[in-house]
Amino acid sequence: MQALSPPPTTNLKALIRPPKPPGPSNRVPTRLVVQCIHRFDSCNFSSSSAAGVAGSCRTDWQSSCAILASKVVAQQQGTDTAGNADITAVNGHKTLDLVPIDNLPKPLTITDLSPAPMHGSKLRVAYQGVPGAYSEAAAGKAYPKCEAIPCDQFEVAFQAVELWIADRAVLPVENSLGGSIHRNYDLLLRHRLHIVGEVQIPVHHCLLALPGVRKEYLNRVISHPQALAQCELTLTKLGLNVTREAVDDTAGAAEFVAANNLRDTGAIASARAAELYGLQVLADGIQDDSGNVTRFVLLAREPIIPRTDRPFKTSIVFAHDKGTSVLFKVLSAFAFRNISLTKIESRPHRNRPIRLVDDANVGTAKHFEYMFYIDFEASMAETRAQNALAEVQEFTSFLRVLGSYPMDMTPWCPSSGD
Repeated sequence: MQALSPPPTTNLKALIRPPKPPGPSNRVPTRLVVQCIHRFDSCNFSSSSAAGVAGSCRTDWQSSCAILASKVVAQQQGTDTAGNADITAVNGHKTLDLVPIDNLPKPLTITDLSPAPMHGSKLRVAYQGVPGAYSEAAAGKAYPKCEAIPCDQFEVAFQAVELWIADRAVLPVENSLGGSIHRNYDLLLRHRLHIVGEVQIPVHHCLLALPGVRKEYLNRVISHPQALAQCELTLTKLGLNVTREAVDDTAGAAEFVAANNLRDTGAIASARAAELYGLQVLADGIQDDSGNVTRFVLLAREPIIPRTDRPFKTSIVFAHDKGTSVLFKVLSAFAFRNISLTKIESRPHRNRPIRLVDDANVGTAKHFEYMFYIDFEASMAETRAQNALAEVQEFTSFLRVLGSYPMDMTPWCPSSGD
């Protein structure tokens, strides 16, 4: 049996060739060559003596390797200052250059995963209308310093979020005077966006016209249909015998008057729209009721995680199954758990608008089929809300949670001039 041991006559320290000291004409250090020698002894050892020799030789071998390593490090530190050092070879293999610690990427921390310091400063929010619309004001209230993206239609605002052009969308769903905006409830069902918040904006309407135009010169007034309905009585009290024409949005009406230099046409819009489009305010605060508030919902591609540490609201839509008193049973599921409903809205079931009482088509009573939208004050993180929806699902053929989101708890005050 042959034992592995370093040669007794070989001095490992002598194998290191120290570099020549750099002179004026030789600034590049010589290559540091480290040779590691091992061989099998040809002499035979007994098992007892081999164990002792191997143990001592192993200790000497480890000590020699440590000396070699320390000298390699010392030589590398000396060659780094020259700026063009050769690669050290150990056992015939080239060593890899280490990346400086300062250049390594730093690991992510919880700070990197936290929201931006300024809430909403990097969000792109889509809204229907042009700058100066109330929807733009709602976007600014929900996400201060956001990038507001105007869209010509509500459908486009939905698509902007779905196509990642925008991060959020602001959608008006109801007004305290004009009621629900039915078109937008249909869009909520058609698209797969989630409600992640709500904002309530006091509406303060103004009658706008070109500079120098008096209200007696007006022949027509244009604005959004909701705005025209909210100011109908006030326009009559002002003695204006004008034609009322509906357009897509209030700020768009102001823009249209200014762009076309219409001196016989007024617009109902906000005071901010008058500033943006260079119009004068003929009458301020012309809404029929000072308690004029529009509720907007905030839409996103992903839902938020419901919580219980603040007031939450949940919106659902369902279609009732065949049977009697289905709507009563659904509402009872919330009443028994002391859950307050803040809204209930019915819309025609587009896929099945009419249901027959029986299978006969002649001489049979027909019922209109409806989809029901309900808002209730509870978070989906609460057990009572989960149990209520589980019971509702037993009586319905379709149920979808549109979103569970924080309520707008902003103190309300009657609208006043901006």
